[in-house]
Amino acid sequence: MGVQISEIIPKREIELEFLTGKKIAIDAYNVLFQFLSIIRHRDTGDPLRDSKGRITSHLTGVFYRTIKLVENGIKPIFVIDGPPPDFKRKVLNERKETRKEAKEKWKEAVERGEKERIMTYAQSALEVTKDMVDEAAKLLNSMGIPSLQAPSEGEAQAALLVKKGDAYAIGSQDIDSIIFGSPKMVRNLSITGKRKIPNQQRWIEIKPELIELENVLSELGLTREQLVLLGMLVGTDYNAGGIKGIGPKTGLDLVKEKPTLEGILDEIEWNFDTDPEKIYNFFLKPPVKEEYEIEWGDPDEEKIMKIMVDEHDFSPERIERGVERLLDVKKSGTQFTLTEWVKK
Repeated sequence: MGVQISEIIPKREIELEFLTGKKIAIDAYNVLFQFLSIIRHRDTGDPLRDSKGRITSHLTGVFYRTIKLVENGIKPIFVIDGPPPDFKRKVLNERKETRKEAKEKWKEAVERGEKERIMTYAQSALEVTKDMVDEAAKLLNSMGIPSLQAPSEGEAQAALLVKKGDAYAIGSQDIDSIIFGSPKMVRNLSITGKRKIPNQQRWIEIKPELIELENVLSELGLTREQLVLLGMLVGTDYNAGGIKGIGPKTGLDLVKEKPTLEGILDEIEWNFDTDPEKIYNFFLKPPVKEEYEIEWGDPDEEKIMKIMVDEHDFSPERIERGVERLLDVKKSGTQFTLTEWVKK
C-alpha cells in the first residue's frame, strides 16, 4: 500500500529516454505486484497460468518490461524484500483477511457476470508469494540483470543504493521510497504507455514521474523527520489507515505546527499496537546491508528458454524474439552494451 501522500508531493513527468544510461534500483515486490495486477484476463480477472496451473503473469512482466528498460539504456537493479519488521505482522495479517474476502467477492462477481467488479476484486485478492519472487530473481539472473537481497524492507535498501551513488533513483509506485530517504524516485517506470481507463472507452498516456526528496522537502517546507511524521499521520505499512480524520493536507499543517514526534503525540490519539517511536526510528534508520555486490552479465539464452519455455510453457518463438531483442542491445552502438554494463 505505502504512504498515501502522493496528492501533495511535487513531481514532474519525464520521458523514458531521460533515464538512458542511468542505474535504477527497482523495488522488486512493488513491480511484481504491478505485473500481477495488470497482466490478467479482462473478462475473468484470472492471472496468466502455465499448464500446471502456476501463475506466470509476473514472469511475463519481468521478461518483457525489463527488455524494454534495457532497450532504453536503463540499467535495472532489482532489490528484493527481506523479512519485515515484527510490528508489520498485524498489518500483513489484516491484508491476508482482506485478500480472503476479496477472493469470495471475485468469485461471486464472475458468477454474476459483473465485469466492472471482477477486475477490482481480482486485483484486491492478489498476493506476491516467495515462490514468485524466487522465480523472478532466477529469470533476471538468466537475463544478466542483478538482484539484491535486502535484510528487511527493499525500499530502504534501494534508498541506500541511491544515497551511495550506486543507483540514480528508486523505481517504485510507493512514496515510501522518499520517506526512507531516497534522494530520487521514479514512478510509472514499468507501466509506461497507453492505458485504458476501467469501465470507460478512453485511453490515457502514462509517463514516468520523477520525485526528488530535496524538492519535496523544499516545496512542502518540511525536514526529513517531519516528512516521516506526516507519513505516520496519514498511514504507513506499519500503522495502516493512519490517524482518523487526518489526510495529507491536514497532516501537513499539523507537522508544521508540531514538528516533533512528542509534539504530534500530544495532539493525536495513537490507537495502534506498535510504539510510534519504533515506526519513526525504523524509517530514519532502517536495517540495510552496507556491503553488497552488483554485477551485470550477458543473457544466457539456454537458461531463459529453460525457465520460460520448458518450465512454464511460454511460446518458444515469442521468447526467442525477446532474447534476440536483449542480445541486440549488446550489438547496438546507440545504447549501453551489456559488456559496458559489467565494467561500470
